[in-house]
Amino acid sequence: MSQLEQKSSSWSALFAEPMNELVKRYTASVFFDRRLWRADIEGSLAHARMLAAQGILAAADLQAIEAGMAQIAGEIESGQFEWKLDLEDVHLNIEARLTQLAGDAGKRLHTGRSRNDQVATDVRLWLRGEIDLIAGLLAQLQGALLDLAERNTDVILPGFTHLQVAQPVSFGHHILAYVEMFSRDAERFTEVRARVNRLPLGAAALAGTSYPLDRESVARALGMEGVCQNSIDAVSDRDFAIEFTAAASLAMVHISRFSEELVLWMSQNFGFIRIPDGFTTGSSIMPQKKNPDVPELARGKTGRVVGHLMGLITLMKGQPLAYNKDNQEDKEPLFDTVDTLKDTLRIFADMVAGISTVPEAMERAALRGYATATDLADYLVKKGVPFRDAHETVAHAVKTAMAQQVDLSQLQLADLQRFNPAIGQDVYEVLSLRGSLNARDILGGTAPAQVRAQVARHRARLA
Repeated sequence: MSQLEQKSSSWSALFAEPMNELVKRYTASVFFDRRLWRADIEGSLAHARMLAAQGILAAADLQAIEAGMAQIAGEIESGQFEWKLDLEDVHLNIEARLTQLAGDAGKRLHTGRSRNDQVATDVRLWLRGEIDLIAGLLAQLQGALLDLAERNTDVILPGFTHLQVAQPVSFGHHILAYVEMFSRDAERFTEVRARVNRLPLGAAALAGTSYPLDRESVARALGMEGVCQNSIDAVSDRDFAIEFTAAASLAMVHISRFSEELVLWMSQNFGFIRIPDGFTTGSSIMPQKKNPDVPELARGKTGRVVGHLMGLITLMKGQPLAYNKDNQEDKEPLFDTVDTLKDTLRIFADMVAGISTVPEAMERAALRGYATATDLADYLVKKGVPFRDAHETVAHAVKTAMAQQVDLSQLQLADLQRFNPAIGQDVYEVLSLRGSLNARDILGGTAPAQVRAQVARHRARLA
């Protein structure tokens, strides 16, 4: 056992007995924080090179540290690295192995830093990389949604409010609503990344250090946008993790809303879409079933991610400054949030690419709900009828159509004129689903021309 391993089990000569075995397992994090290894090595090398540039570390020691870290990286990548519970976390495991390889040079690496600022740096470096991956996955999902919208620009979907048929909309327009949501998610992650990408290293345990560190040079070497300006805040801040999880929760909420619609649209009562077989499952007892398990599970996983957000907020709410061991509990919810979001975005991009629509089912549903009633009211307003009077007139027309079990567009002209003599033959263009759709040709509207313009705008944004 190395000297570092011996010390890690008793911490220092201050302690009269080794750590209790149960406590050792209770406090260890190596089995989940080992994923930080690449960030730990990257941060340590930047720190070592700064120490050498400042004359704090000898050139020979830096060379030994660089060679040792290269070997450790190779061992981890090949699966040959031995992770030890006794060494508690990823940081001490790597440092112990470095000391085996580089001797005293490995022991000198920790000069001018604490595990407090080291951990905070590693998590930020790791999370920055994950945010970049998530940004790419969000772009892929938006691209798949744009393809779906473009294929279905002219398909008429009943738009709903209160889950009641409201007005006809382009199916492509409806899908573009989710593109808008995911584009806002991408903006949020960009903003979060800027706050994640700040350097705590050099704050040491909480008070800074007496060594003449060049923190700005380390930040530049690591591609960070600045340094944390207050040493106490630098080691105790987990706002960046909470903010990331909040952004992830919103993205998952958008996924969940989309999932709910996919589940409804796929059901026999709607029959609007077909989801590829590879994203559905059957029943163990009912052979006719095709279940939308992926959207359903995504709805469930949304609750899990939102729960992680609540957990992180609760974790921080009672902590005094500066660092406390509570903060070890930030990693598992953060890691799981990242994994869940990435997996969900990846699978949804693939699933959306294979969705097909059933336009005739959508049109039948729109016709059942008197979706052009508002168009008739607008028609009367343009004939000089006050809107409230027009609204009341159309309500009577709908009541008549319901009694006759026909759509508004199927009422005889004479019947319509009984409600208002200003109604002419041209009303039937207004009452058609296609006419209603085409009439809403304003910025942000559902007219196919506007939908195509929005698709083009989004493609240019993602290019």
